[in-house]
Amino acid sequence: MSQEEQRNSGGAPAARPGTVVVAGAGPTGLLLAGDLAAAGVDVVVLERRPEGVSNLTRAFGVHARTLEILDARGLADELVDTGQVIRELRLFGAIPFDIGRLPSRYPFLLVTPQYEVEKLLLRRALENGAVIRYGAEVLGLTQDDDGVAVSVRDIDGGDGAPYIVRAAYLVGADGVRSTVREALGLPFPGKVVIRSVALADVKFTEQPELVVRVHGTGDAFGFIAPFGDGWWRVGGWDRAHRGEPDDAPLEFEELRSLIERAFGSDYGMHDPRWLSRFHSDERQVPEYRIGRVLLAGDAAHQHSPAGGQGMNTGLQDAANLSWKLAAVLGGHAGDTLLESYHAERHPIGRAVLRTSGLNLRLAMAHNPLEVALRTVRKLVVTHVRPVTRQAVGEITGIGYSYAAPRGSHRLAGRRAPDLALGQGRLYEVLREGRFVLVLPPEETAAGAGGGSADTLPGAARRKDRLVVAPLAEGEGEAGPGDRKQPGPAAGEAALVRPDGYFAWAGPATADAIEAGLAPWLE
Repeated sequence: MSQEEQRNSGGAPAARPGTVVVAGAGPTGLLLAGDLAAAGVDVVVLERRPEGVSNLTRAFGVHARTLEILDARGLADELVDTGQVIRELRLFGAIPFDIGRLPSRYPFLLVTPQYEVEKLLLRRALENGAVIRYGAEVLGLTQDDDGVAVSVRDIDGGDGAPYIVRAAYLVGADGVRSTVREALGLPFPGKVVIRSVALADVKFTEQPELVVRVHGTGDAFGFIAPFGDGWWRVGGWDRAHRGEPDDAPLEFEELRSLIERAFGSDYGMHDPRWLSRFHSDERQVPEYRIGRVLLAGDAAHQHSPAGGQGMNTGLQDAANLSWKLAAVLGGHAGDTLLESYHAERHPIGRAVLRTSGLNLRLAMAHNPLEVALRTVRKLVVTHVRPVTRQAVGEITGIGYSYAAPRGSHRLAGRRAPDLALGQGRLYEVLREGRFVLVLPPEETAAGAGGGSADTLPGAARRKDRLVVAPLAEGEGEAGPGDRKQPGPAAGEAALVRPDGYFAWAGPATADAIEAGLAPWLE
């Protein structure tokens, strides 16, 4: 920071050249900050909210893939203790999505308030050395080949004059009204798909089944989800109120009547602890990266609430981006690695827009054609097993893969299951933030000419960024609970990225392994 900048800042600390600045201390920004700090990167998070002010949000569901990502950070089991485990989603009264058989350590939806997720991610970020600056409003930015200059104003304290924080990279995780996105001049194409959705947390006199359900009548639809502590998240939409603005008062009787019409009962709703309205857009920015500035979470995409995938998609953005930024800043990868962030995450964001939008439109079905389409989807999803698996995989996130170059192994780009390794579970090993080279069981690997870390020169010289772990005896294609999962076949090795996706797989020989490691760990 120059003397002039230091004077304007009132002494506010400047970021060093190797720093990443993250705009936004929501779940996406906090997971990213924690990962980068754990990797030894200097991180400054700028959050407009004053410290201690609740970030009231509407997210309440954590899906299986997100729980796996949190497991790789040692947080999932603690988070599960805060909420209600749900093993079935029931849409439109007749489409049961059985997620209790997912090939995952977490075969369920966890219903828990978003602030519980934020609390754990904030603690981890601080423990790893991230700096969180509340009451710091991002005003704009400029960038060049050497870094980004972020214009910031402290809302509380100081003289309110703007000052500059310099960084190597800036990540905009500052929500749907992202200042970072606007400063880049990027469009946010899309549209409002539903207005005046009513939302509240309530208690019930009559306890419904412990499932998350969405149901509609044509003129109204509603959803209910249990937190497990006596409180239920309820919400819905009514054609009679579809034009109400977000700040229009919501009367409890309006919501109670809506739930009764949608489900045939209001279950004795009472004692709302808060009530609000919101509208839902479907939007996606065309580029997730412009130079040294990247966008993640709601700053990059906004989805309908159907399926509860918004927060989950943002957390998965952060998991994809963090290790790539750390590799580039650590001098282990070229800047082009960051291009893969957009290439991998933009299609996922687009897919979530498509599936969540379809579910919302089916919930709002009104005319005969829409109702007929909903009926057909009920039949197909209920009775055609591959379609059921695909739908469950999309909602829970475990069904998404990243594109791999033509001719790659069948595993490349796919989500890695929680394979049993000689030194524990794969996702426990991933907590080190490194790549994991999965070898066949030790005697099998040695017989194939592969061996262990000690006998693989390429692995030994990369040990600061690579863990070598043989499979446990009997592990491979069958994963936890003997559920069929993708894994290396007999005699094969596989390289798992820090975000839990397969980077490469092939014969477990020294030459093949070196060829597989080289593109990722040079």
